[in-house]
Amino acid sequence: MDDNAALLVIVDAANVVGSVPDGWWRDRRGAAERLRDRLAEDGVPGQPGPVEIVLVVEGAARGVDSVPGVRVESASGSGDDHMVDLVTRAGDRPVLVVTADRELRRRVTELGAEVAGPRTVRPS
Repeated sequence: MDDNAALLVIVDAANVVGSVPDGWWRDRRGAAERLRDRLAEDGVPGQPGPVEIVLVVEGAARGVDSVPGVRVESASGSGDDHMVDLVTRAGDRPVLVVTADRELRRRVTELGAEVAGPRTVRPS
């Protein structure tokens, strides 16, 4: 692992947004944009040092724009498969995937990524 590389934080937008029943289902794109903006402003609590944040969106949230501090990637198919691909492409770089999806957690930890739940990036 390259300990000098910035931590790559991959956020499962659908899973994080869906973790709080705040009406997100009425405006999935807007909910993803609010999460993106919160990440751009607050970063990832508890992660000192440089981080690169990638927010993966899918379905109705596709097309959300990137902003300074958060790169948004629209999955053309499965968001989970896209996140696994991002972990694979990271090589020796440290990676943290934020999701509660058990199968995704299993897949990315097998590739060497760390995982954290949605509360990592959502206010209580």
